[in-house]
Amino acid sequence: MAGRVYVERDPADARIAWMLFDHPERRNAVTLEMWQRIPELAAELDADPDVRVVVLRGAGEQAFVAGADISQFGAARTGDAAGDYDRLNGRAFEALADIGKPVIAMIRGFCVGGGVALALTADVRYASPESVFAVPAARLGLGYQMSGLDTLCRLVGPSRAREIFFTARRFSAEEAHGFGLLNEIVPAESLEARVREIASGMADNAPLTLASVKYIVRELGVPAAERDMDAVARSIRRCFESEDYREGVQAFMEKRPPRFQGR
Repeated sequence: MAGRVYVERDPADARIAWMLFDHPERRNAVTLEMWQRIPELAAELDADPDVRVVVLRGAGEQAFVAGADISQFGAARTGDAAGDYDRLNGRAFEALADIGKPVIAMIRGFCVGGGVALALTADVRYASPESVFAVPAARLGLGYQMSGLDTLCRLVGPSRAREIFFTARRFSAEEAHGFGLLNEIVPAESLEARVREIASGMADNAPLTLASVKYIVRELGVPAAERDMDAVARSIRRCFESEDYREGVQAFMEKRPPRFQGR
């Protein structure tokens, strides 16, 4: 079937992996087969020590992801099948959020419905000025899982999340930046270069430190009584016991860039 999701290594910096959502005839809308493939790719990227940063992007210039492929809803998101569909895309979102290294969303054009949910799995988001955002669930009669609403509420606040869902309207990149949904707006012609620059800078830093910070920030979103403080402590201790920590100190003393290995 039309539509695929795949990974490419950056030709200028092999430490950066680009995950592309490629379904341009439907503005990169995600099909069932694409939802199924995402967890496999996410697991491979997470396990690959040569990958330091993952970038999510849509193929072409028209869209990041314009939601789930609505042409499949009649068979795949109706009645009893609707629960199976929600579990399928829920696994995809969880797999991307579980990648233990920095994940960037590079957004051009339409970022709608499931596209917003995919962008929310990233740690940071950069978009071009003409990008358009919306969560039109209320225009389709869809129910949203609590996990997705929780992520949005923690990022933009409950009142703004309600506005996004209740109005189901489109909002601009400038508004999205004001909401706290975007880290930066970059001219379209410079966006890929800017994201590559940011990703390369992240890739220069100590992978264990980045992984620890990412894990701790995620735990901060969990009720205090449910946080795994032993795992938090282990992630910090692993940094201090690493070769990279010794390399970082030595490089600082020698006034040279550190060469981190992730161990």
